[in-house]
Amino acid sequence: MPIQLRLAVLAIAVPMAAQAAAPGVLQVAVDQSPAGLDPHKATAFSSVLIDSAIYEGLTAIDAQLQVVPALAASWKVAPDRRTYEFQIRPGAVFHDGTPVTAAVVIANIQRVIARKTASPYASRFTDIASMTATGKDSLRIVLRAPSAPFLAQLASLAIASPAAFGDLARKPDGTGPFAFKQWVPDTSISLVANPHYWAAGLPHLAGVTFDIVPDAATRQLGLIGGSYQMLPNIDAATATALANKPHVTLLKTQDLAYSLIGMNVSRPPFNNPKVREALNLALDRNQIVQAAYFGRGVPGGPLSPALAGWALPTAAFPCYSPNAGGAKKLLEAAGIKGRLPVTLKVLGSLQQVVDVAQVAQAQLNKAGFDVKLDIQTLPAFVKDWRASNFEGFVSLNGGGIDPDDYFGRTYQTGGATNVFKYSNPTVDHLLVTARSEPDRARRKADYDAVQKDVACDGPIATIAYGTLFTAVRDEVHGFAPVATRSLWGLRDVTLTK
Repeated sequence: MPIQLRLAVLAIAVPMAAQAAAPGVLQVAVDQSPAGLDPHKATAFSSVLIDSAIYEGLTAIDAQLQVVPALAASWKVAPDRRTYEFQIRPGAVFHDGTPVTAAVVIANIQRVIARKTASPYASRFTDIASMTATGKDSLRIVLRAPSAPFLAQLASLAIASPAAFGDLARKPDGTGPFAFKQWVPDTSISLVANPHYWAAGLPHLAGVTFDIVPDAATRQLGLIGGSYQMLPNIDAATATALANKPHVTLLKTQDLAYSLIGMNVSRPPFNNPKVREALNLALDRNQIVQAAYFGRGVPGGPLSPALAGWALPTAAFPCYSPNAGGAKKLLEAAGIKGRLPVTLKVLGSLQQVVDVAQVAQAQLNKAGFDVKLDIQTLPAFVKDWRASNFEGFVSLNGGGIDPDDYFGRTYQTGGATNVFKYSNPTVDHLLVTARSEPDRARRKADYDAVQKDVACDGPIATIAYGTLFTAVRDEVHGFAPVATRSLWGLRDVTLTK
């Protein structure tokens, strides 16, 4: 088909709802429906993206990756470094009109910690010893031990209306700049401005509509033609296609999220650390960055290079120098005879993840593995991930602004997202020590040791961190992309004709 005709056909395919955008409503095109909007349970990027405009925590993370006040107007930390006094922002109310109180905050934390909730955020808050409402709008939280990342971790704990706990997945109710209006399955999710938002004069927009558009070409043409005004958190392929297009600007930042191969260390063959090291040694991360990230990314270790004060360079990890022959020798030393069959489940809803998996498959097969890719839908992948029902998987995982925010839930024994069944007493000890250490240099020494411990024979083969792009049209002003992928900043956005 001639390129002009193909573009015309794709332009017609842009949903009519987007073409009839209401004044002051930002049209955002996303690639998939969220896997529910319960912020205490959902981990998929498609869910967290929308949740970040609906909900808020006591704290928030700004574009400079600093902790800033959100529902907590202020706080004080006692000399014991375990006792926190929070003053809840006056006038903060949920979208249903009920006020945010200290008792409500406590109820949210209790829900996240409760075993029956099965929250992936639970392990961040299990060290809370007590919570007390010292007044209607004041709250005291006492930890069992000092925790350097605690204020940053509170940003991930969305405060929802307890009255809505039973159906948050479909009817979210938070305090954020935008309130849930409607969800048309596989079509769109509509939010409206919160008229009672605590930040005076915000948001500027009348609302936000997330149009669910699985086809990448349709999203791109819709942005170019003006049917959509924003494509958030896009991959390198989409950014490359949109570069230098008229009326389109690419905003960028270093991503905290990373591509990876996760390994279940409770099952063969990855219960053998030599096999895990061999897999790392077989990967040519630079080649993957060029092929799957179009060169717009960097090989990385357990911490994102966005955390410049914490992340070690990849030169610190011997297994990051690709060596197919060395990988084969490690497999032989592990007692593997012939090629080692492995099935990797792949998050098929993200094309970049599929691309990473296919390049990695070719590399691993040259190094003594026999890799089969099982490409899954988002619901199937998340179900198997939660249940640790995999030998290995290929996915995109999020990070945090403090090393412990990621390491604690991922590598510590019993961590909320330690689906790998990994347990290492040395790593556990380092994490506990670093978490309560007030001296940054000493914390860094501990986290340096953790990175070296897990990089080569841990449960995760970290591959690369991409440049995180958001594409906007000329009429969109005031948005700053954040490495956490949050859209809380939509509250500052204005539209001009």
